[in-house]
Parts: sequence; C-alpha cells; structure tokens
Amino acid sequence: MTLHTRPEDGAVLPYLVWRFLGPLLVASTASSGGGVGTRSWIINAQVSHDYARHDLDAHAAELAAGVRLAGAGVAMFTAADVTRVRRATDGGVSAEATVGLTHPTWAAAAESGSPTGVDSVPPAAGTINIVAFLPVNLTSAALLGALCTATEAKTQALLERGIPGTGTPSDAVTVVCPAEGSEPFCGVRSEWGARLARAVHAAVSLGT
Repeated sequence: MTLHTRPEDGAVLPYLVWRFLGPLLVASTASSGGGVGTRSWIINAQVSHDYARHDLDAHAAELAAGVRLAGAGVAMFTAADVTRVRRATDGGVSAEATVGLTHPTWAAAAESGSPTGVDSVPPAAGTINIVAFLPVNLTSAALLGALCTATEAKTQALLERGIPGTGTPSDAVTVVCPAEGSEPFCGVRSEWGARLARAVHAAVSLGT
C-alpha cells in the first residue's frame, strides 16, 4: 500500500493505492470496479464531505492515471482521513480499514416517510472502507462468503465501541485472494473466515 495526494475541490486530498504484481481474484461491494473477478489494483480515495460526483468510474480512471495504474481495478471513496488507515493481521490474513463515523446508521432502519417510501436524501460520504487479503485460493462462493464475514466483524467492532449503527450508508468491502481455487469456506467459524473476522474486527476497532 502506498499513499499519494492530488489537488481536488480546492484541497490537497490523499488516496491509498494497492498495486498488485499480477492480477488477483477480488470480490468487492465498491460502486466502481466492484463485483467478482480479477483486478490489478485498488484505490481508497479521500474526498470532500460534500462530495457529489456520480461518475465514479470516470473519477477512478483519473486517479488511476495519476499513478499509472494499468488494467482493471477497484476504487472506493470516503470522507474519512485515509492517512489514518488502520491495519491488523491474523494467521496470514491482513485487513486495512479507513473508518468514517459521521453518519452511522442501522441496516434495518424504518422508512423515512417520504412520498417515495424511501429516504430521498442521498447518503453522505462518511464511509467505512475495508480491504482484506487472504493467502489462500478461495472458491467464488467462499469469496462471497468472505464479504459477509468481514461485514459481520465490522458490525461487531462498532457495537462493542458503542457506535449507534451497523455501519454507514456508503460502506464498502473488498476481499482479495490469489486465484479461484478449492478452499470452500470463509464463514465466521471456518479456519480462514475466523482469521479474516479477527483481522477486520481489530482494524475497525482501531479505526473507531
């Protein structure tokens, strides 16, 4: 992971970059470059608190070009200070988290009562972003399970710290492993899922 800066919205804003030696298998909930597939890099970019861009793929491409990243990648955005990234490891699994808690929310919050029946205010850029690396080859199902495991661990850390919510409206999780393989499990009580959960829990706890 390396730290870079760029001028944007009248400020000098930092962003974190993970540049892989070769394409790796990724599952990500990020709006730009998310999904399941091979990726060559990850960006976690700090943005202004009033960030309002909707062309996230274009923004990601600008940031990638600024540091000469090639191929497909994942870009996450947050108003949290990414220079305060927190890292934890457990049994070969590493997790890095940037934790913004300006807008904590409960996942099953009641409807807002707006005419549309949903909250008409777009989520602000608070955001907890998590990047986790596992050294084993996971099946696609296990990789998706790892997203659930990381999210559960994040929520546990928040509740233990007294944060009134299960996350923020715009959290993202990205899990990386070498390639699709034969490891079939990554739930919270599986060998690798338990390690992932502990690493994410520790990183988010430090971030709070």
